[in-house]
Amino acid sequence: MLVLSRKIGEAIVIEGGVHVRVLAMDKRHVRLGIVAPENVVVDREEVHERRQQFSRRDAASLPARCPS
Repeated sequence: MLVLSRKIGEAIVIEGGVHVRVLAMDKRHVRLGIVAPENVVVDREEVHERRQQFSRRDAASLPARCPS
């Protein structure tokens, strides 16, 4: 894991055109602004995990494919 320190207004850039900027901080929270291309999905971790659960459930309910 890469750990970076940033101040309010500073940003990091991730390959593929993703920019993450620190907008605000207090004792318990950091507020981030994220700019990413439309084809890049950006979710909170709990939303990402929930999407994966649904996609696994949906894939399991599909009928098995017959070999061609």
